[in-house]
Amino acid sequence: QLQLVESGGGLVQPGGSLRLSCTASGVSLEYYAIGWFRQAPGKELEKVSCIASSSGATEYGDSVKGRFTISRDHAKNTVYLQMNSLKPEDTAVYYCAAEMYYYCSGHERMEHWGRGTLVTVSS
Repeated sequence: QLQLVESGGGLVQPGGSLRLSCTASGVSLEYYAIGWFRQAPGKELEKVSCIASSSGATEYGDSVKGRFTISRDHAKNTVYLQMNSLKPEDTAVYYCAAEMYYYCSGHERMEHWGRGTLVTVSS
C-alpha cells in the first residue's frame, strides 16, 4: 500500500527558503505522477507543481514559477519541492499526492495523499 509522508515545513521569514520532502513507502514512485498542492486558510486547494512519470516533465503554478523547483530522487523514493524567495502568501498546508499515471493532472485525479506539512511565511 502506497503511503506518502511530507516533511520540511516550518516557520520562515519572507525571502527565505525551505525544502519539502515527500517520501513514499510500500511501492516505488517510478510510475507515478507526483504533485504538490497547498491550501491556505479560507482558500481553495491550489496546485503548486507536478512532475510526470512518463517524461519527467514538470509543471508549476503561475504564482510559484521561478521560485519553486520540483525534483525526484528515485533511489530515495522521494520527491522534493525546493521553495525559494518565499512570500507570506505562500503560507499554507502543503500536500504531496500521487497518481499511477504518466501525466500530471489536477487534484481530483490524485488518489494518494500525504497528511500535509505546514509552511508559515511571516516576520
